[in-house]
Amino acid sequence: MSLPALFISHGSPMFAVEPGRLGPALGALGRALPRPRAVVVVSPHWMRPTLEVASGVSGETVHDFGGFPRALYALDYPAAGAPAVADAVIAELAHHGLHARRNDTRGRDHGVWVPLMHLYPAADVPVIQVSQPSAPSPLALLELGQALAGLREAGVLLIGSGSLTHNLRDYFHDTGTEPYAAEFANWVWAQLRAGDLDALLNYRQQAPHALRAHPTDEHFLPLFFAIGAGGCDWSQARRLDGGVLDGELSMDSFVFADPTLTPAHAA
Repeated sequence: MSLPALFISHGSPMFAVEPGRLGPALGALGRALPRPRAVVVVSPHWMRPTLEVASGVSGETVHDFGGFPRALYALDYPAAGAPAVADAVIAELAHHGLHARRNDTRGRDHGVWVPLMHLYPAADVPVIQVSQPSAPSPLALLELGQALAGLREAGVLLIGSGSLTHNLRDYFHDTGTEPYAAEFANWVWAQLRAGDLDALLNYRQQAPHALRAHPTDEHFLPLFFAIGAGGCDWSQARRLDGGVLDGELSMDSFVFADPTLTPAHAA
């Protein structure tokens, strides 16, 4: 069973209760895909200089945010862990020269559980989180995804959870609808459709509004994990149109190496 790799824009924690366009699209995707053995997620809300893999039998739902409505802090996503799959992740990384260590106590940050509430709302698929390298390097995330790409054939769904645009100053200062978010998102999609990895790796120099869309890199880098996890078929991509929330958060997400698509039907 082959599964695709995903890049999901998790937006703000409010995405948990305000699904917008993307929530239903993720729900439909979760129902359409073969049931995974487990989900492996990389999120910018857990960054470490040395790779760690959450390996416990369960994972606490961590509310790693402040200033949001009280209802968010009562949400729970009680999916099981999968220690055996975590060990397979560590072994696969070692095979590719990447050292990772177990972390039996790590909970799941909102970059993991918020999008999974839409993708698998019953919380019935085991979840493993892998830390994001703390060095701001697209190549490091690409290498991480490439190292784990083989797990897709073993029924593991690989997800890079980030945000296609992420400017907290604009978000908290309510600057209104900003066209830069859609323009940046459309540029990314154009490069994905063209298979132009060099342009994406050099997005800081080539993409319109790159610095405003991402004053810092950490929420964009999971895209490269998903690209790497897509293997040789990464440019066979499908766009999940999530629109733009709160004026600046592009919620567009991507499905890579979708076995149900041919390049002519990717859209």
